[in-house]
Amino acid sequence: MLRAAIIGAAGYTGGELLRLLLNHPAIDTVEAVSSSHAGQSFCKAHPDLLAFAKQSFVSALSEGPHDVVFLCGGHGESRRLMDQHQLYHKNTLIIDLSQDFRLPDGEHDFVYGLPEAFGSMLPGKKRIANPGCFATAIQLAILPLAAQGWLSDEVHITGITGSTGAGQKLQDTLHFSWRHDNLSVYKPFAHQHLAEIQATLRTLQPEYEKTPLFIPMRGPFTRGILVSVHTLCKASADTLIRAYDAYYEDAPFVHRTTEEADLKSVVNTNNALLSVEKYGSHAHIVCCLDNLVKGASGQAVHNMNLALGLPETMGLGLKPSAF
Repeated sequence: MLRAAIIGAAGYTGGELLRLLLNHPAIDTVEAVSSSHAGQSFCKAHPDLLAFAKQSFVSALSEGPHDVVFLCGGHGESRRLMDQHQLYHKNTLIIDLSQDFRLPDGEHDFVYGLPEAFGSMLPGKKRIANPGCFATAIQLAILPLAAQGWLSDEVHITGITGSTGAGQKLQDTLHFSWRHDNLSVYKPFAHQHLAEIQATLRTLQPEYEKTPLFIPMRGPFTRGILVSVHTLCKASADTLIRAYDAYYEDAPFVHRTTEEADLKSVVNTNNALLSVEKYGSHAHIVCCLDNLVKGASGQAVHNMNLALGLPETMGLGLKPSAF
């Protein structure tokens, strides 16, 4: 049985991790760190955790030892914590859910934790950088194309995300009265996840140097991401579909559908749903996932399972809220 800790456990991703780890068969104890909720019951920040009302947040990480520590603070906070190296034993698995270590910096030895691309590299690793939520959905949509060396033209992406993707910090664009029944574009062609996507593409298809053309959108819902991707592809429709099925044959959380992909099939699960079609000379791929689970906390647990030699689906058998 393992001892886990979450730093930043009162936020959206921290709360999602708390829910998963409290019910994970291999986890014995979970230390939930939150400076804003220290001393308060878990259900003060996460009312659905009423069954764990007797457990409380703590103000700081104890001396340990911990088997795994998840960093769920704001961007920049993980780097500050890691530089306080005395907090972490070299044998403690650290999984960072911020963007601080997704790109190599020459100082920290984090591995990029996208299981469907780099899962074979994760067993035994002690430092893992969790991918971004949009980055996860986009990469799952195009990994097989890059693996086959089929990317040649620009990749065009439109993606829409729920409000929880922006975190809990209050912003004008998160107010219910603004978000409800509304759509808007933000950070066109300049989203922060593009750099990690390009790094993965360079690994799988080094000669491909084009930058994906990504238009992110805010959606009038709380959870979920849907990305629509199209690019020129010389492969036939049958060859394209066979390539996707082969690539994800051993990926337990990625599923191709012959129907239209939709969010309700994946929200509250660690699954990603792909629709793969060929229209003339263009491949069109739709990917749907839950930004807080497959796009964040569920993927972090998946990475933990792989790194520690546990069954990779352990603790992630979640049912979608389809209605």
